[in-house]
Amino acid sequence: MAARSLEIWPAGMLAARTIETIRTERGLGQRQLAARCTALGRPMSNTMLSRIELAKRRCDFDDLIAIAEALQVSPLALLEGPRAT
Repeated sequence: MAARSLEIWPAGMLAARTIETIRTERGLGQRQLAARCTALGRPMSNTMLSRIELAKRRCDFDDLIAIAEALQVSPLALLEGPRAT
C-alpha cells in the first residue's frame, strides 16, 4: 500500500496558525490545551498538538471540534483565522 500524502492545503494551514495564535493569546501551553482536549474525550498529546500547529499532522474534524471546544471558540473560527475570534 502506498503512503498517503500529507499535503496540507491552505485551510489546514490557516487553522494550524489560528490554533497556535489563540492558544498563546489565552496563555495556554501545548500540554494544557492537549489536556483540555483529553478531558473533553478526545485523547491528545502535546506532541500531537505540536504537529497539528506546525502543519506536520492533519487536523481531522474530531480534533478540530475538540480543540475549538477546549479554546472556547467555534470550529468555524479556527477555519476563518484569528480575526474571527
